[in-house]
Amino acid sequence: MNIFNKVGIGLNNIISPSTKQLASNNTNSLKNQKILPWKLKSTSKIKNDIRSWERAYNNANAEEPKNFDLQLLFEDVRLDSLLNSQIENRINRCLGADFSLVNKKGEVDQEQTDLLRRMTTFRKITREILNSNYYGYSLVELQLIKMPDNSFSVDVSSIPRTNVVPQSGKFYPDYSEDKFILYRTMDEFGTYILEFEGNDRFGLLNKAIPHILMKRFAQSCWSELCEIYGIPPRVMKTNTQDPDMLARAEAMMRDTGAAAWYIIDEHEKFEWATGVQTNGDVYKNLITLCSNETSMLISGAIIGQDTVNGSNSKEKASQDILSDLVKADKVYVEECWNNQIVPALIKLGILKKDITFRFDAVEDLGELWTRTKDTFPFMNVNPEFVKTKFGIDVLGLKDNANNGNTKLKIDDSFFV
Repeated sequence: MNIFNKVGIGLNNIISPSTKQLASNNTNSLKNQKILPWKLKSTSKIKNDIRSWERAYNNANAEEPKNFDLQLLFEDVRLDSLLNSQIENRINRCLGADFSLVNKKGEVDQEQTDLLRRMTTFRKITREILNSNYYGYSLVELQLIKMPDNSFSVDVSSIPRTNVVPQSGKFYPDYSEDKFILYRTMDEFGTYILEFEGNDRFGLLNKAIPHILMKRFAQSCWSELCEIYGIPPRVMKTNTQDPDMLARAEAMMRDTGAAAWYIIDEHEKFEWATGVQTNGDVYKNLITLCSNETSMLISGAIIGQDTVNGSNSKEKASQDILSDLVKADKVYVEECWNNQIVPALIKLGILKKDITFRFDAVEDLGELWTRTKDTFPFMNVNPEFVKTKFGIDVLGLKDNANNGNTKLKIDDSFFV
């Protein structure tokens, strides 16, 4: 069931002010007409700067807000390799975690858990939930799919954020136009259409934009510096009034390399302005600063970048901070699943009633092994526990094991 691609829907078939509002914006009635899906828009690749960000931010805070400028800018800054790697690293930690569906007795329902693991629903929805922290919000649509064995599965499609304005609860089939649908008043909202709002109104990417734009500026300036110092321009003096001499000079400059070149009259003087002598450290420092600020924003610490002043203890502390953020992400994901997704899947007949989603607890096997090993001299440890937890197949005690004391037995033939 595709909510925004229904055919032949009349005004009387949808009990929703959104359709009436859309009809009032049209000169023709929507009766017996198709509600158009969102339109794919071609976007030109332009050079964004701080002014672009301010304009997009103001449009999102206007009396009639539109978010497409800001969301397009978010997609542009995601091209930064460092930012993208930091986000994907944090998201993948949640996607790779084990989860279970438990009944009201607290017991794991293995059948329902395996059913959800076989579907791509978990990864798609969980990714959209986590992306709401970075983009500010996510709106998804669930679609029932009949499988070859006559069972049903659920497909998840992400509704473009450029077409959604959660500030006013409006969905724009074409974000460049003023026709909209109040999606929260639709009967399908909460069952087929699910919305996730992040902890920040405009998401973490909005705070990363200035750092990414300044980083690009520094990289651009540094590349120009490399061009100037790597292939310095050339200057040739000649009689520019003589066409033959001018043509010969141009041919000579073209044939002697690909660097920039200039031809001036023999009576003219060409000089370079004396600037600050630098080898690019000023740009390098700016790029490093922007990268560090980006890491602090997404991961809470600078992880794996400072190879000069870095240390093992710093890396461990940084990883602990990132683990705390991932734990918070898991709590947020569990809330969304139990409050929105699980009830929707129960209504659609995919899951049973009285089911709760939870992530499995993560044990510190290193610490557990240390504590287990320390008990060996004093207590008998269950071999099955050792095999299950650590993968060590324990057959039993050795013959010479006696309270930790080992005595050397010498055979009579030893001295022969």
